[in-house]
Amino acid sequence: MDKPKIITALPQCRYKLGGFVITVLGEVESGDGVAYRYIAAVITEGDPEPGLYITAEREARGLGRKGMHVMRIIMRDGAQVVGSSDRWGDLDLFVTDVLEVVSRVLDLQDEEPYLLS
Repeated sequence: MDKPKIITALPQCRYKLGGFVITVLGEVESGDGVAYRYIAAVITEGDPEPGLYITAEREARGLGRKGMHVMRIIMRDGAQVVGSSDRWGDLDLFVTDVLEVVSRVLDLQDEEPYLLS
């Protein structure tokens, strides 16, 4: 997995969704040259390493996409850009979309997320 190389970050919030804990990080300093706005790390309960990341990355100007941030899903078998939007610069909107994406990707539509911190 080509996971984000996080040097420092501040936890913003944590959610439980089914058997998973989602931690959203902000003020991210990375060692991979990517300008992250937020990173959501999805951890299976009992597993020390996230198996899924969803990132909001500040978009480099001139890429031709609409919006200031791109959302990327990073899994063990690769990464994919979901889209581009101004929404993902806002923590609450990013979290709303992350919970929806995680629900869909991990087939947890019947589960309700709840805030841990």
